[in-house]
Amino acid sequence: MSTGPEPTAHRPPRLIELGEKLVRGSEFFVVSAAGLLVIAAVIFATYALYGLFITGIPRRFGSVESIDHIQEAIQHVFAGVLLLMLGLELLETLKTYFQHYQLRTEVILVVAMIAVGRHIIQFDFEHTSGSVLAGMAALMLALAASYYLVRTRSVKTFEEKLAKPMSGGHVEPAVEDTRAA
Repeated sequence: MSTGPEPTAHRPPRLIELGEKLVRGSEFFVVSAAGLLVIAAVIFATYALYGLFITGIPRRFGSVESIDHIQEAIQHVFAGVLLLMLGLELLETLKTYFQHYQLRTEVILVVAMIAVGRHIIQFDFEHTSGSVLAGMAALMLALAASYYLVRTRSVKTFEEKLAKPMSGGHVEPAVEDTRAA
């Protein structure tokens, strides 16, 4: 027995479309603004890295006393380059999101591995405890294992899509990789 009209779960289609357009517009604005910010940061970091490198060469060569000084200088350069790579990978993540409205787990894991690698390069291993080093090693191993698992899952998903039946009822064979393993 009904006591009145049941509440409907449907909204008017026009309201839903307006809401979706508002969300997409907001996403477009935020992703575009973040992309411009990352581009500006990468350009500035590149300019600063080259500037520091060029102005630091005469000072560093004049004060080279041991291989430890050279190693320290090279570690700073590598850390700067990895920082640039981190910015470029973040830009790639934003570009992928902008094009497909989805985040690629692979790219996020690569960004994390670059960030952790950069941090490891800057460690003072003589004054860092073993537990901190073991933790960083475990973190890098977990990220690498996650990346491997995501990549193998992506390859399997792609192969399954290739093997799905076509619209004629016959199955198109998956393309085999004939390269030596």
